[in-house]
Amino acid sequence: MPNYFADYDTTVHFITAEEMARDHSGLPHGGSVIYSGTTSDGTKHVIEYSLKLDSNPEFTGSVIVAYARAAYRMNTEGASGAKTVFDIAPAYLSAKSGDELRAHYL
Repeated sequence: MPNYFADYDTTVHFITAEEMARDHSGLPHGGSVIYSGTTSDGTKHVIEYSLKLDSNPEFTGSVIVAYARAAYRMNTEGASGAKTVFDIAPAYLSAKSGDELRAHYL
């Protein structure tokens, strides 16, 4: 994918073949996204997202199952049509009930 990072401030770290085999052969995946912005009155904010996976395929499968769960739940409530990840409330993604989520994650 030519110029994939062209519009981003990107740092690339090269590693040896030995480090690749030793530390990264189990299909791990990770990365960080840092977003900064300023409100209309000049207040600055920074949000950082970080991901460190031992198994990218396992994580991807879990995400697909969570969104299938959400689609099923939303359909039982009468929702239909195309949705993006931004349209899905986090509670729909969990196998836990709303009461369990509030009790353990708030």
